[in-house]
Amino acid sequence: MMRKSLFTSGEEVNIRASGESVTIFKCQYVKNMKRYAYIVNEYPKTFFFEEELTKEQ
Repeated sequence: MMRKSLFTSGEEVNIRASGESVTIFKCQYVKNMKRYAYIVNEYPKTFFFEEELTKEQ
């Protein structure tokens, strides 16, 4: 069963490793990894998993 993604398109989040603020562009469920991947506006050629992102405080 698929669970709901933590973040939604247009939402501002931080990259945990750098603290950089980014905006979610697209969210996609990766079935074989059983988790969501996110593409952000600032880095359209890469993706992040939920554990690599955090909501802004």
